[in-house]
Amino acid sequence: MTTAPSSIPSPEARAKFLAATRFNRDGLVPVIAQAEGSGEVLMMAWANAEALEETLATGRVVYFSRSRNALWRKGETSGQVQHLVDLRLDCDGDTVLAIVKQTGVACHTGRRSCFFQALRDGELTPITQPEADPEALYGHAHGH
Repeated sequence: MTTAPSSIPSPEARAKFLAATRFNRDGLVPVIAQAEGSGEVLMMAWANAEALEETLATGRVVYFSRSRNALWRKGETSGQVQHLVDLRLDCDGDTVLAIVKQTGVACHTGRRSCFFQALRDGELTPITQPEADPEALYGHAHGH
């Protein structure tokens, strides 16, 4: 088993990762954020080549916000930063897994994970409660 990198990859290594990534027709690739240690799936978001490059170059996870049509530096507004532990490409090259150290919560609803809705007794039900107040994190109602 190969261990996570201990430092920022070189520009050449970052270029190899980007060259192996199969972006969709919009120039995006899905990124699944997974918590280091627990393996908990925290969220899914999109990244373009610039977001992946910055993530690899800085060690801080960056996505692409489709609604804002701009880079989304996770935690920039809320302080709920994701620090990169490892960035992995799946077998087809069309999905990225980001192993992260999550500061605070990952979801804009104030929950640790975005995946908090499940069928219970035939109803879609929240199965976890918010750990942080979205109003306090963002100062306004926030969506992706």
